[in-house]
Amino acid sequence: MSVIAEAPDFLQVFSDGTVKRFSPEIAIASPESSESYKSKDIVIDSSKPITGRIFLPNTPTINTSTHKLPVVVYFHGGGFCIGSTTWLNYHIFLGDLASLTGAIVLSIDYRLAPEYPLPIAYSDGCSSLEWLIKSCYTEPWLQRADLSRVFLSGDSAGGNIAHNITMKVAHISEEHDFSGIKIEGILLIHPYFGSEERTPQEMIDESGVEVQMNDMFWKLSIPQGSNRDYFGCNFEKVGFKDKEWDVFPRVVVYVAGLDFLKERGVMYVEYLKTKGVRDVKLIEAKDQGHIYHVYHPNSESTLLLQHQMKEFIYNF
Repeated sequence: MSVIAEAPDFLQVFSDGTVKRFSPEIAIASPESSESYKSKDIVIDSSKPITGRIFLPNTPTINTSTHKLPVVVYFHGGGFCIGSTTWLNYHIFLGDLASLTGAIVLSIDYRLAPEYPLPIAYSDGCSSLEWLIKSCYTEPWLQRADLSRVFLSGDSAGGNIAHNITMKVAHISEEHDFSGIKIEGILLIHPYFGSEERTPQEMIDESGVEVQMNDMFWKLSIPQGSNRDYFGCNFEKVGFKDKEWDVFPRVVVYVAGLDFLKERGVMYVEYLKTKGVRDVKLIEAKDQGHIYHVYHPNSESTLLLQHQMKEFIYNF
């Protein structure tokens, strides 16, 4: 039995199809925390399973005219193959985000590839929104949730998931019922997109570790027989009617100047503009690399990102 794919320190895929994951330090949820936020784990669908973690600010920092709080539904990154909301640095980042914004943060642990290839992560995300709608009256931590102010967010592959779920919400179908929720906006951090055609930076770095690692994650996550022009990878390959673009929510895309995926984020913003999406914003952290907020959740750059997210959430 040999290793056929590997992300050092995180993932090994073997020739017999088995997968071994290595997790960094884990944070235990603290429902009784006396800090500026508290957290607890929830089960969204035990049959699959889909789980999540809720971060609730202990003292909302935003003065509003209503007691209801906005909700940020967050999807972690990891090339669709690794990652978890329980990882310590995600826990710190999302807890601090809840505290700073005064928002309820619901972070989703969707099923991972290669065992569960795309579009399963999108389906799990949609199931999570349906769970949110049904549970806002039964889950005590969601009693103050304002479902008319829901924001989808995520980093890297999680940003990709947030985009594709937004597409599903805007698309009229009988597959899911989102009638009880309004997606007010999406906040994509260093979103993970691709295509068979390389960007200029990808061509320069084609033999480098980062491009090869991204190709590996795409190969593991897209359906068998697909290539990087699969709709979940290439955002231009989705069939979408003009009237559905009309209801697309406002968007902010955060890119990092030292991230070779920056080009994909810029291309995504320009694509949305060509489709008539009216409120699209691009913000760059010039001297930062990919998902710096996960590697350094207590840094000044991460705090600035969180303040920028807060500004977007309350910029009606």
